[in-house]
Amino acid sequence: MNRWAFALLMLTWFVPAPRAHGAEDAPWYMRSLVGMEVGPTGAQFGSDPSDVGYAARFDGAEVVRRCADAGSEYVVIWARDGEYAYYDSKVVSKCPGLGGRDVLREAVEEGAHRGIPIIAYCVVQQGGHFLERHPEFAMRGADGAIIPGRFCLNSGYLETLKALATEMIAYGIAGFHIDMLDQGFGRPYGCWCEACRRLFEAEYHAKMPSGATWDEGWDHMLAFRYATSRRFERALHDHIKSVKPSVTVDFNYHGNPPFSVEVGQRPVAHGENGDFLTGETGVWGFSALGVGLNAEFYRAATPGKRFQVAMQRGVRMYHDQTTRPLNDIRWELSTLLAHGAFVTMVDKTGYDGSLDPVAYRRIGEAFRDARSGRGDLAGVPVQDVAIYFSSRTRDWFAREEPARMFRSFQGAHRAMVLEHVPWGVALDENAAEATLGAFPVVLLPNAAILSDEEVARLTRYVGAGGSLIVTGWSGTHGWRGEPRKGSSLEALIGARLVRRLDSEDNHVRLPATAPSALLAGIEPAWSFLVEGPACVYEPAAAKPIGELMAPHRTVRQEQGKEGTGWPMSAGEPVGPAVLLHELGKGRVLTFAASPDAATAGEHPIVEARKLLANAVRLVHPSPRVRVEAPAFVESVVADEPATRTLRVHLIAYASTPATTPATNRPAVIPGLIEDAPMYRVRVTLPSSPRSARAGRAGQPVAIEGSSVVATLGDVHEVIVIQY
Repeated sequence: MNRWAFALLMLTWFVPAPRAHGAEDAPWYMRSLVGMEVGPTGAQFGSDPSDVGYAARFDGAEVVRRCADAGSEYVVIWARDGEYAYYDSKVVSKCPGLGGRDVLREAVEEGAHRGIPIIAYCVVQQGGHFLERHPEFAMRGADGAIIPGRFCLNSGYLETLKALATEMIAYGIAGFHIDMLDQGFGRPYGCWCEACRRLFEAEYHAKMPSGATWDEGWDHMLAFRYATSRRFERALHDHIKSVKPSVTVDFNYHGNPPFSVEVGQRPVAHGENGDFLTGETGVWGFSALGVGLNAEFYRAATPGKRFQVAMQRGVRMYHDQTTRPLNDIRWELSTLLAHGAFVTMVDKTGYDGSLDPVAYRRIGEAFRDARSGRGDLAGVPVQDVAIYFSSRTRDWFAREEPARMFRSFQGAHRAMVLEHVPWGVALDENAAEATLGAFPVVLLPNAAILSDEEVARLTRYVGAGGSLIVTGWSGTHGWRGEPRKGSSLEALIGARLVRRLDSEDNHVRLPATAPSALLAGIEPAWSFLVEGPACVYEPAAAKPIGELMAPHRTVRQEQGKEGTGWPMSAGEPVGPAVLLHELGKGRVLTFAASPDAATAGEHPIVEARKLLANAVRLVHPSPRVRVEAPAFVESVVADEPATRTLRVHLIAYASTPATTPATNRPAVIPGLIEDAPMYRVRVTLPSSPRSARAGRAGQPVAIEGSSVVATLGDVHEVIVIQY
């Protein structure tokens, strides 16, 4: 199957919810674009039952009315959090400030009146009073002591969730959003309660390891934790469907960066357990670049399904009671929609349950803007590069330092976004040959651990005409993270692994005779820092290009009296910088260093970023679309073959400059987006387009040969091209 046939097959990945005749018969999440989640603030860190002022004005009917006025197409209402139920539950304690009122009933009745689906928000973790009363449900450490605030998912606690779900279904809700399915966000990475011990021993015929031993026992322990999470989710999903099949189920997902082994979730195994996947985003926790990256990660985890992403109206986190500027909200919302998500805006009420009118006014403006541009969200993506995510590398190479792997993955993404190279995500769990074959280029960003099956799949991909880019220590470690003598990718690379450098402050120097595509924006014969893992290779069939240079070391550093955290200057060459290997109908370009890790590192010089993007253009010189725009503008390209229409979404992240933070210097808090910037963009196609326009703002565009040129002035704009 060729890449365009595969893209057409996967059309449902990218087409937004329809509003055509008969759309009302589709499930609510198939016809929705924007919605809201509303819950109270004041019990997230615990609550005293005598605090009757908390949530006293949390009114389900008022929430639905305000959300409807803002243009919300569905409402997720908090029904149960870590402390209370916000309805008349017989299973857990009701919020005392509500008195005789029932927020869930109020919301469902008002939703029925307005034709708005009501989704019940329900928490799994975040212990609170219920866990204090039921220590038999607690996670326990290897020493048998209770781990505070964590429920064990094998303890029998599932029956409580089933009972809660049955209560809420009786209200007439349309679905559940089930949150906090994690097994913790830090050590210890496991539960050693009696239920877990029995299940583990029955499965593996061995005692549970006493901790993170990083051996066969720990391999089993991680698999056991992943299976525990999946079993819990599937059992709860199946129970809900058995009570009322039309009620939807989605679980908040933590299989994406920056989460690692601690949460007990893998990218695919835990993304596919509901009717659709729900994740979250936000500069506060995932960075500005994480907004689009998370959306594409969710898409890759659940191919063919819709996916929901939650964002929040607050500046720093969900409960902070601030409201972002309108353009800051529009930027994040537009980014998510352009990447194919439907979006839930999270609002936290005031302490007493009251709603902020300014927040709803701004949300309403952003929602109206999004809905008016619904027609420009059609099409399948044009994606040149698959950024490959190895969850095995995450778990067993990075281990308790997930940045060892994430830095390269996220740096590869940053380079593609800033250089306007269309990209997508491929996950090791479900990246079949057809998936990889849909991309002209596959990029392995420091994928240290690759199975024999993965290597064989990549070999077939290259042999069939694909281009592979390899960076850093890809293929240089064994199944449990142990260093290999050679690389599993040597036949693909066309070179022998001599050694891994123990330095990160490595340099690259390219000669003037290097391919011009590789040198674009880079001074020839100049050594520049490419900070990250590096390997020394001895070429065999591959063509060497340039030099990899290990750093100088002072006498004190060699004596171990001085650290190497700050980069030193380039020392002597130790091997080639780049290897280019023609193989079958395809080619493999290998970086001995890690331009991806460097792009997300402490010294992210522009040349390292350009080096990686140049490599893509060298192995894929004739892309379908080429976008030239400022680096602060993200481009997302979609194709609608039936109407021969290309849509180029341009989203400008023009945040205000920031000063040093009050704490944790130099972890600078990003500025907010206040103004709509003006910038020039050029979109180049293989041949001259029939027509072009700037989608919604009516800005003029010009056709210059095979290029479309425009000057734009909004946070989000779409250039619509007929070809």
